[in-house]
Amino acid sequence: MTTTIGFALSIIIGIFFGALIGMSRLAYDALYPILVGISSIPKVALIPIFVVWLGAGTGPAILTACVISFFPIVVNVATGLATAEPELEDILQALNASKLDIFWNVGLPRTMPYLFAAMKVAISIAFIGSITSETIASNRGIGNAMLIATTNFDMPLAFAALMLISITGVVFYFLFVLLENRMTGWAQRNKKTR
Repeated sequence: MTTTIGFALSIIIGIFFGALIGMSRLAYDALYPILVGISSIPKVALIPIFVVWLGAGTGPAILTACVISFFPIVVNVATGLATAEPELEDILQALNASKLDIFWNVGLPRTMPYLFAAMKVAISIAFIGSITSETIASNRGIGNAMLIATTNFDMPLAFAALMLISITGVVFYFLFVLLENRMTGWAQRNKKTR
């Protein structure tokens, strides 16, 4: 649950900052270096800070999952918007379309394949963040169960926790594949030609 909440927050924050950076050169110049700096900080080093701010429990796990997984979403959304065909934007501007109309009809569809690619990567690293945080600073969750299991040399429980993480990660990945096929089928190569 901590992974899902943290990942959902990373999607919201990532889309917001990605759209801002992708649509504004000023925002790109001002925010992108800061985001790269935040992304390069080892997230394990942030967990004790999150514990001081939020206390031990699920709060640090949610925040760690969010912080570790939002950067791929920001980068891919910004890339999708920045690589939108300028000809399409020019045509819509010639038809007196607003910036919102251009975003809705050109930018957003162009960004969707990039967003789904980012989400498939980000869900995996969100699990890493939340499990690491639960192992270090929580008294509940799968990470804590793995810590207790390994401390007590209960290898069946430790491997069961690992299998649960793995299966959940695969389920989320294929859920995003299904959503991607449903929402961006127009952007994919015909599977018969592969």
